[in-house]
Formats: sequence, C-alpha cells, structure tokens
Amino acid sequence: MGLDNVDVWFQDEARFGQQNTTTRLWAERGSRPRVVKQQQFEYAYLFGSVCPARGIGEAMVVPWVNKNIMVEHLKQLSAVTEKGRHAVVIMDGAG
Repeated sequence: MGLDNVDVWFQDEARFGQQNTTTRLWAERGSRPRVVKQQQFEYAYLFGSVCPARGIGEAMVVPWVNKNIMVEHLKQLSAVTEKGRHAVVIMDGAG
C-alpha cells in the first residue's frame, strides 16, 4: 500500500466553559466577608480532526468525552474517507 492512498488526520479535543473567579462586594475594611460562589459548571467539548492534505476537517460538540464519542468521531472520519483510501489518525494521548 502506497502512502498516496493514505489521508493523515490530526485529532484533538478542547473543553469550553466559564468559571468566573473575580467577585466584588462592599465590606468593612479589615473584615473577611464570606462570598457565596457557584460550585457547579457546565462545559462543552469540541472533538475534532483535520486533514491538512485534503483541506478538510470534521468536528462535533459534545457534553463529555469518552470512548463512545471517539468511536462516533472515527465513524465521521470514515464517512468522509473516499473509497479505496485509508485514514490514519494522529492523537496527542492527553487525558
């Protein structure tokens, strides 16, 4: 099999969410007021891959990342891989 029939994909995921840490309130000088802070947060994950040689990318926004999400993403890549070609996915191994 020659490399001219191989599409190289680079995969990564990123978490997006908001967690503010700056809080201001009126208090007497020298006192240490208690500040109630939100403890739970919602995040979204962008899970995607790019194939620079073909100039295309595939991605999905999901509420979490796990093995099943990876399987779905590989199905995405399989669907856009032309018949007779192979896809190699390079992953960073983080997480």
